[in-house]
Amino acid sequence: MEESVTWQFDSLMEEMFEMREADVKEYSPLTLAYIGDSIFDLIMKSLVVNEGNQPVQKLHLRTSRFVQASAQSRMMRVLQEELTEEEHAVYKRGRNAKSVSPAKNQSVTDYRRATGFEALLGYLYLKKEWKRMLSLVKMGLESIEDDR
Repeated sequence: MEESVTWQFDSLMEEMFEMREADVKEYSPLTLAYIGDSIFDLIMKSLVVNEGNQPVQKLHLRTSRFVQASAQSRMMRVLQEELTEEEHAVYKRGRNAKSVSPAKNQSVTDYRRATGFEALLGYLYLKKEWKRMLSLVKMGLESIEDDR
């Protein structure tokens, strides 16, 4: 059932918005990080909302602890050992990409590592490797469980 639901969503997106099939390897690392940032934000918001109805400010505070660069950086330190060669190459491209915007209230190292993390998530999302993407997020979250 899980695959049919994701397939239905994907098919509906392609049909309703006339989306084209794209070669993910053609995307720049910052483009991958752009979509990866949104995907990670949606995952975290979904997990926080699943904990029950709460004031929006509280939901935002819970979510923001995980979507900030320092948390993503900590997760990525652990995840690097779990990556395939291809995934590691995508992560490194994202980490080494020259971003136009500077790190806000984060160290440059954390910001770059987080950009690599987001690029990896974007890559897996666009390749429709959702189970792998969610598995890595779960491992990353478990690695910083004390912060939750």
